[in-house]
Amino acid sequence: MNGTFMKRLNLRDGSVDMTHGSGGRAMAQLIEELFLSRFDNELLARGNDQAAFDVRQGRMVMSTDAHVISPLFFPGGDIGSLSVHGTINDVAMAGARPLYLGAAFILEEGFPLRDLERVVVSMAAAASEAGVPVVTGDTKVVERGKGDGIFITTTGVGWVPPGVDISADRARPGDAILVSGSLGNHGVAIMSSREGLEFDTTMESDSAALHTLMADMVAAVPGIHCLRDPTRGGLAATLNELARQSSVGMQLLEAAIPVTEQVRGACELLGLDPLNVANEGRLVCICEARDAERLLDVMHRHPLGREAAIIGEVVADEACLVQMQTCLGGNRVVDWLAGEQLPRIC
Repeated sequence: MNGTFMKRLNLRDGSVDMTHGSGGRAMAQLIEELFLSRFDNELLARGNDQAAFDVRQGRMVMSTDAHVISPLFFPGGDIGSLSVHGTINDVAMAGARPLYLGAAFILEEGFPLRDLERVVVSMAAAASEAGVPVVTGDTKVVERGKGDGIFITTTGVGWVPPGVDISADRARPGDAILVSGSLGNHGVAIMSSREGLEFDTTMESDSAALHTLMADMVAAVPGIHCLRDPTRGGLAATLNELARQSSVGMQLLEAAIPVTEQVRGACELLGLDPLNVANEGRLVCICEARDAERLLDVMHRHPLGREAAIIGEVVADEACLVQMQTCLGGNRVVDWLAGEQLPRIC
């Protein structure tokens, strides 16, 4: 397709219409001028309905995730970069090297093309920076009022190096629990943007691709037991999931858990618990106690792990409870929420 048939997309004032999902020239133009030009790579340029690639011997990892965040643009990121980071991180938490991404876009009729371009540019930049290209995708358009601007589903595949066996059911009593940085930044950034709250300094999401941090950690300690990114439900939900999957309990030390004063203050104002607030650029690691200090040193040397901390240990507990020694010297159960604290968060 070229300008002989149709005028170029009006990315400044135009909007998505139903013809962009029709399978005809308008859809082909949208894909060529907006998506292919930004996600440009050899596999995608072939124009097939799938991507074919060689794989190494060993285990492969696959993950898929839908992104429905509100607002679409927030301090520290947007739905585009988030959709890349979120899926890369899900693949990386298996100890895998992320290789390729697929992306599906559901667009609402009337969505401004300038906003779509902004999302795609951000998404392409995040994929390029991570070194994980988008090699296949799909676009659908729904009628006005039957969507919410844009939804993105991303699928990632990765390769696990030999000797690495990281799984949610491998935590054992005596293991150490580590986090890679301060908690709650993403959720508070979304809430402040959504509700128009103002703070002394801009609250920014921690959204980031964690695969290089993970790779450094696995290189230093191939025997890591569990990795997980504490997204929806925050640290509390993540540790409760791991405790149940491994049939263990966990004991945390509140004073050791990194939370910025800004996030702590915002949570007090909003009636939230930082342990329940979503993160998009943090990981939880469970490893043998003898490896904890070595891992902590590796994490501190990586830009995404400078605030890493050892926050507790895995204990034997048939009830699979996550408990925490508070700063006041008491002990409380850290339960996961019955519902969702903050909807449309990722």
